[in-house]
Amino acid sequence: MTDQVMIVAGEASGDLHGARLVDSMRNRRPELHFCGIGGPELRTRGVELLYDASKIAVVGFFEVARHLSDIVKAQKILRRRLVESPPGLLILIDFPDFNLLLARKAKRLGIPVFYYISPQVWAWRSGRVRTIGRLADAIGVILPFEEQFYRQRGVTAEYVGHPLLDSVRAIYARAEFCRIHQLDAEVQLIGIMPGSRSREIAALFPVFLEAALRYQEMSDERPTFLIPLAPTVKEQTLYQHGLSAYGPKLEFSVISEDRYSLMAACDAVMAASGTATLELALLDTPALVAYKLAPLTYQLGKLLVDIRYFSLVNLIAGEAVVLELLQHQATPEAIAGELQRLIADDTRRKKVFSGYLKVRQALGQSGASQRAADLVLRVMERNS
Repeated sequence: MTDQVMIVAGEASGDLHGARLVDSMRNRRPELHFCGIGGPELRTRGVELLYDASKIAVVGFFEVARHLSDIVKAQKILRRRLVESPPGLLILIDFPDFNLLLARKAKRLGIPVFYYISPQVWAWRSGRVRTIGRLADAIGVILPFEEQFYRQRGVTAEYVGHPLLDSVRAIYARAEFCRIHQLDAEVQLIGIMPGSRSREIAALFPVFLEAALRYQEMSDERPTFLIPLAPTVKEQTLYQHGLSAYGPKLEFSVISEDRYSLMAACDAVMAASGTATLELALLDTPALVAYKLAPLTYQLGKLLVDIRYFSLVNLIAGEAVVLELLQHQATPEAIAGELQRLIADDTRRKKVFSGYLKVRQALGQSGASQRAADLVLRVMERNS
């Protein structure tokens, strides 16, 4: 059995979950060598990165077209490695349009494939279920309803649990966090989380900043706005997309460390749809969720996507736990109004906390990365 493993994580959340899977696999087989595509988390694990994930991590039909040259180049590099130095296993994390092309190549070469963190086939293009089932030797899903979704369509998938249950915890209590970062723990702390992709930030950050200003005008006190800096984002990007204009009008702090302690310290958060919404739920921090797509992508998506909710929290709970504001609904007025309710309305806060409890119960036990590693290694042994 070869000790080589290729892992492909095209986005920030996949980079984090992939890194934890690498840790769990190395705990069982320290001799494993990893290569592939990822970001800073996989790099710190010593994974040989063949291409930078940030160059291909885009969302939307038309956004992909603008990055096509990078996507094609990354495919060529990975395909060449599959041929010249075949790994014992190919691990694919979400990122379906890119990863399924690679899975086809691996299948033709006889390289086993483990699909970890399923694409959102339950939202749109459900026909991919059978494609994934045909190309993958094993599928590890991280949302509780996904296992049944696959099985109902004749494909075996295993719910391994959600990896965030292993990692999301605040290191510091609010008072200690504020002391470390020289913040006043007695004032309101409002989080601003506009996403980890440049397009998300360009679309949402100015709206969030205007909402912050409007909330400040509505509030009896001057809140402090906390902006966690994602590893994939440069602080300069925040200034380019609104912080230069709004910064002088707001009390704010951009913080690159202690992300979960920051999120837990906040009284409320305005967040882009994505992994952060589930992190906030696990930390019991009231939040609202917003998202904006390119207009053409949004119009096309309306024709193809058929889901009641778009945030992970509401999807898992099966009900509207957090307010979702999509496209034209994501206005500064709507966001500021919901912030006020999340902070001042006890009934609203209790409903959010009750929904968060339902989410945690649905997710089950921690240990996802270890269970996924056990599944991966069984695939490798079966094909050795």
